[in-house]
Amino acid sequence: MTEKEYPRWDMTNIFPSIESSEFEQAKKDLVVMADDLDNYVKENGIDPNAQEIKEDNARLAEIITGFIEKANAISISAGTIGAYIASFISTDSFNDVAKKEMSMLQPLFIQIGQQESVYFKGWLGKLGNRLDKLTELNDILKSNTFYLKEVAEQSEFMMSTAEEELAGQLSMSGGQAWSKLQGDMTSMLSWDVENEDGKVESLPMPAIIGLRTHANETMRRRGYEAELEAWKSIEVPLAFAMNGVKGSQNTVYKRRGRIDSVHASVSMARIDHDTLNAMLGAMEKSFPKFREYFKSKAKKLGKEQLAWWDLFAPVGKTTKSFTYPEAQKIVIENFSTFSEDMADLANRAFDNNWIDVSPRKGKRAGAFCMGIESVKESRILLNFNESMDSVLTLAHELGHAFHNECIKDREPLQANTPMTLAETASIMCETVLGEAALKMADNPEEELYLLETMLLGDSQVVVDIYSRYLFETEVFKRRDKAELSATELNEIMEWAQKETYGDGLDPQYLQKYMWTWKPHYYMLGRSFYNYPYTFGNLFSIGLFAIYQEKGQAFVEDYKKLLSNTGMDNAADLAAQFGIDIRSSAFWEGSLDVIAKRIDRYLEL
Repeated sequence: MTEKEYPRWDMTNIFPSIESSEFEQAKKDLVVMADDLDNYVKENGIDPNAQEIKEDNARLAEIITGFIEKANAISISAGTIGAYIASFISTDSFNDVAKKEMSMLQPLFIQIGQQESVYFKGWLGKLGNRLDKLTELNDILKSNTFYLKEVAEQSEFMMSTAEEELAGQLSMSGGQAWSKLQGDMTSMLSWDVENEDGKVESLPMPAIIGLRTHANETMRRRGYEAELEAWKSIEVPLAFAMNGVKGSQNTVYKRRGRIDSVHASVSMARIDHDTLNAMLGAMEKSFPKFREYFKSKAKKLGKEQLAWWDLFAPVGKTTKSFTYPEAQKIVIENFSTFSEDMADLANRAFDNNWIDVSPRKGKRAGAFCMGIESVKESRILLNFNESMDSVLTLAHELGHAFHNECIKDREPLQANTPMTLAETASIMCETVLGEAALKMADNPEEELYLLETMLLGDSQVVVDIYSRYLFETEVFKRRDKAELSATELNEIMEWAQKETYGDGLDPQYLQKYMWTWKPHYYMLGRSFYNYPYTFGNLFSIGLFAIYQEKGQAFVEDYKKLLSNTGMDNAADLAAQFGIDIRSSAFWEGSLDVIAKRIDRYLEL
């Protein structure tokens, strides 16, 4: 397939176009809904500054129920409009119409967010023990018990109403503006690379990053060198963006009374520090085993140590590269062995063009899945390159879409899923596909190739994610004292990689610019957008082991878990499967599964 023949996602069942009358009307309706909710808040005394809440329980139940109904409706409308605009910006950063629409709507999105996160949250937190009785008064409150209690608990970490309002308004010209800058600069950037025929061509950065998996070492190294040159050309503005985002986050976290920079993310992940520390400790213990894998890979490539450009190199042999139609077939066949519902969902995604497939200039790197609430569908962004890794990424993102399918009958406030559990759904699909592919390997070289693909993914979510965690922790710490230069950011990234990869990589050839293009570091409302991937990976390995033991009897329980990810914390959901996520033994057990893959890799 050429770039023009690859499918792009179809958004026309949401709105005919971004300039259509239907889209214009949806925006007007959203303004009316936002103003209506504002009036509801004022008329019903939802005031975080109230000294005393005098209403009786029956009246309070009525007020809270009304707020929930209105908040759910506005969430569907705002979420759909936001995702629709993002579908244009993420695939074409040169689309000024879409960027202007997002800019004009940002104040409205801030207003809507503050209705729940400032006014309702602050007011609800004042109810104290009364909330337990209130949640028993009607079915809507009962079904939203977890949401209400979580909101009340998190109200402890709020600034004054005036400060929260100001922080939200300033974010548009502060942290969010820096985030936009990073997104635009990295997605618009192209760089010259000499191809295998000796001709120089200008490639978008996702395509250059894709050269990491090229079979030819010369091309991998050229891609690595082009990355260094390209990122260096924009390192100064990106360092300003990093400082802007992390500086804003530091200030707000302190004012809200967070105990450290990771505290807010732990709350959002619906875990606790004990769980995070147990997982991090198990990860650190696994590094020597991963280094055995890196060293073995180096030997297989005829080297003593891996340079960064060899980290993603293919190992083993396969006659298989995968066209996009072939990737679709593999996904459907393997999803069917786990769940026909999962396979049906994937078929719908393929048949209805939910997926934007090819890398191109202006399209952001990486992959993601977003839900479109009004039509109960998903849209998936890929940068497909016909490798097994791309097939696994397709499965991963379809896992998110399947999760969205499992929660589609939940109201938005009941479906708010933390990243830890969202990544569980996606990595489970990767695991289903990867394990099936291993069993179908035709010969040892193909088995080695498949193991390499899986272990590379495992090493990224254990070793590399830990390096990103160390990097972000150190950036927060230093940013609290002063701004960081691009040189300092490079040094911190190299330090973090040495701490985790150790002697598994050649210290002369690391990737110091990993901080430039990862959008996770620049998300104002989501710091530490890294360790949840590890949680999802290791948790899904534990769940997959249960599936191997119980077979199809497990699948319905698993679908129920996905349906309930917005209804409970991670520890209680895991306990339903007999899993204690606060115990390092669980995480070490999942890492032992990966260790066995490494042992087999070493044998081959």
